[in-house]
Order: sequence, then C-alpha cells, then structure tokens
Amino acid sequence: MSSNSSTRTAQMPSLSLALIPVILTLAILGVQIFYFGDFTPHIPLAIGLAITALVGIKLGLRWKDIEEGIFHVIHVSMPSVSVLILVGMIVGVWIASGTVPTLIYYGLTLLTPQIFLAAAMILCAVVSLSLGTSWGTVGTVGLALMGIGAGFEIPMYWTAGAVVSGAFFGDKVSPLSDTTNLAPAVTGTDVFSHIKNMMPTTVPSMLIALVIYLVAGFTMIDNDNGSFERITAITSSLQNNFEISAWLLAPALVVIVLAVKRMPPIPSLFAGVLTGAAVAMITQGAGVHDVLTYANSGYSIQTSSDAINSLLNRGGVQSMMWTISLILIALGFGGALEKTRCLEAIIAAIMSKVDSFRGIQTSATLTSVATNLVAGDPYLSIALPGRMYAPVYRGMKYSTLNLSRAIEEGGTLVSPLVPWNAGGAFVIGALGLTIGDGNFENLLYIPLAFACWISPVLGLIYAQIGVFSPKATAEEQALWKKQGEAIADYAEGSLSERSASGAYSK
Repeated sequence: MSSNSSTRTAQMPSLSLALIPVILTLAILGVQIFYFGDFTPHIPLAIGLAITALVGIKLGLRWKDIEEGIFHVIHVSMPSVSVLILVGMIVGVWIASGTVPTLIYYGLTLLTPQIFLAAAMILCAVVSLSLGTSWGTVGTVGLALMGIGAGFEIPMYWTAGAVVSGAFFGDKVSPLSDTTNLAPAVTGTDVFSHIKNMMPTTVPSMLIALVIYLVAGFTMIDNDNGSFERITAITSSLQNNFEISAWLLAPALVVIVLAVKRMPPIPSLFAGVLTGAAVAMITQGAGVHDVLTYANSGYSIQTSSDAINSLLNRGGVQSMMWTISLILIALGFGGALEKTRCLEAIIAAIMSKVDSFRGIQTSATLTSVATNLVAGDPYLSIALPGRMYAPVYRGMKYSTLNLSRAIEEGGTLVSPLVPWNAGGAFVIGALGLTIGDGNFENLLYIPLAFACWISPVLGLIYAQIGVFSPKATAEEQALWKKQGEAIADYAEGSLSERSASGAYSK
C-alpha cells in the first residue's frame, strides 16, 4: 500500500493473472466482430473493463482505486476528445459554408485520377505537419479528399489509406503534435532530436508509399468517358447547390494560419468553426439556427445526385457520439489495465527474456503495438512502454532516442490501424467508412495505409542489422547521472534496475 492512505497500489500480478483480462477481452471482441459479424466493440471492451476491475480487487485494490485509474487516463485524453467534438462541428459547418464542396470541386477539376492517391497523401502530410494534429487533418481535408476520390470512382478504402498515411505521418514529425512531444518526454530526450532520429524510417516509408499510390493510380484507374461524365455531373451539381469560390477556403486558411502561429489546436479549430459559420451565413444564405443545427446534427441536403447526397449528408457533434463513446470505453479499459499493473507485469515478463539491443528494440515496438491493440489508447501505448523500457536502454548504453522512435511508431502510427483504438475509431467515423453497417471491406484501409506500417517494419529491420541505432554519447550518459535517471544494470545478459546514483530498486 502507498503512503497515502486514500489510495492503494496493486501488488504486481503474476503473468498468468495479468493475461486473463487481456485474453478474455480479445476473445469477446473476436466473437462479436467475426462470429456475429457486428462491429460494435463497445460492450466487449466494457466487459473487459469489468474483468480487469475484478482482477484489481483480487490484487488488493478497491473500486475507488480502479475508478481513479480509469478517469486519470480519460482525463489525460480529454483534449483529443475535445478535438473530435470540434471536428464534428467543422464537418457540418464547412459543408454548409461551401468550404468542403469547393475543395471537392477544385480537386475534381485540377487533379487527375491517376495521381490522386499520391497527391492525397502528400497534401494530408503537409497539412498535418502544419496543424500538428492528424485527427484535425483527417476530419477536414481528409473528408474533402474522400469526396474527390468518390468522384474519381476510387474505392473509399484506397482513399482512406492514403489520407491516413499522410495525416498520421505529418503528425508524427510535427513539433506541434502532442504525441511527438510525449514520446521524447517519457524517454528523457528532446523533441527535435527525436524528430531527426525518425527520419531514417519516415522518409523511406513515405517514398515507398508514394510509389505504391502512383502505381495503383496508373494501373487501377482508366480514363473512360463514364468517369468523366460522373465527374461532370458531380461538379455541376455542386455548382447548382453551392456558391463555389476560392474565398470559401477562408475557414481552412484561418485554421492553418493559427496553427503556424503555434496557437493551441482547440481554439484554432473553434476559430475554424466560427469562420465557417460566418461564411455559411454570408455566402450560402444560412440562418443562425441553421448553422447551429449543422454544427450539432450535421448538414443535410437532397439533390438529384446520389453521389452528392452521400458525400455531403454528414457531420455534426452527434455524428461523432458513436466514436466518442467507443473512445471513452477503450480509454477506461486501458486505465484499468494500467492501474491494476497488468500491462506492467506483461512488459516486465517480456523484458526478463531480453538481453540484447535487437531484442529490446523489437520488444519496445511490439509492446506499443500490443498496448494499442489491447488498451485502445495511443497515449498509453507511448507512455507506458516509454517509462518501462527507458532504464534498460540506459543500462545497455544505447541512446533513448531509439526507444522514443520505437514507441512513436508502435504508438502513433499503429493507432489508426486498430478499429477499436481511439485513433482507428476516429478515422472510421470521420471518413464515413460505415464499418458498423457490415461494410467490412472498408477495413481494407488498414493494409492500404502503407506508410503507417512500413515505418515500424523498417525500424525493426534496422534494429536487427544494427544501423540507425545510435549508442548513448558521453554527454547523454552524463546527463542521465546528473538528472538521477533510472539505469538498469546490464552485465552478462542480466538486467536489474537501479537509479543513476547506484541505489537498487526493483
């Protein structure tokens, strides 16, 4: 028990006990999704939370202690949930303002179908790098790109893969991103060294993805008359129902300018909502109540074009509630796993079997991936392995920049590839992939988000062959001692943890 009588700390569970809530939850998820064919992971995750709580009580925790762990993780992640709410507002209001229709119109008239996927990835990467938020990029520019892709008759999972590749890579290397700052913070490095050290995986994976999207564009898409007729029908319908003008891009420009000036993302996005509302009233004839309705319930229009109806009838805060509820339950499950020390016990068991840099780098990356799969929380998948593995890297005299790259790739980049993760749930909801309606082919966006999984694979390859794996410099080791960082004893394949001053703690 801790010194604070109001809070208890669970005893470390055995590996078998720690695995019980993980295995049972994954089994229930599997039955729900694959046996019943119903992609609604909410209740299986809630059951998993209850199982974890029972394990915590067996370990000596009270419900109050478990609840504290649950709400701590939810509290830490509330800024991202707030971004999700704002994105719902933006989608509804920017459609009403003509911003999204204008982006779709210009995209269909200026881009060619063959280069669209590659252009979509690059555009999302640039915007995400500027904004520092993959979620904001997916919900705004990504939405418009989904409309353009539909106009080109490109399967929506291909477009979603390109959007996710660009958006999450821009986020990964943006100094304005929360996860890009979290990874070096928990491993004791600085953000710009962290970004520089990610270049050996970031640049090749983006180039590989770019080539794949170009090849797919030129081999998958034909310049037939039917496609051009469809594009003409969509652009004509947009012109008939909206004022189309470059001035209508003002809401998007406002958000980008504020982000460049390093304004926080939440007020920047809300400024985009207000600007979009003003534009909708001035140029599209919307009333105040109309704008409020669009922000809350989404935009609604019925035209002669089914394509336009399916593209633009969306948005609003309420459209995000399925996703938000899933995220909150997943975060609560992750918080319970952390509070009961189940994740810590699993990671400790892994570390006890690893005695080389290759092994520890592989373990750190895969631990972040597994935490994303099990806990559904991208922040926990970065913070927990970062805290647990950092002393081992120091003991091996390898720079913790290796660790920050491993957890960034296994955390940030894998997050959108797990449908019940906070990142994956957001992508599915914001891009309208409608997985819940049984359209499981839309899950093909996961393997088609090439940049997101190629980068961790390259990192694992580098670790095995010993390239781009910096050793700790003398200055870095001196800084560890000065700051009293925990360092694991590493000798003859054995590891034990001690502080930099030499005091043993395990």
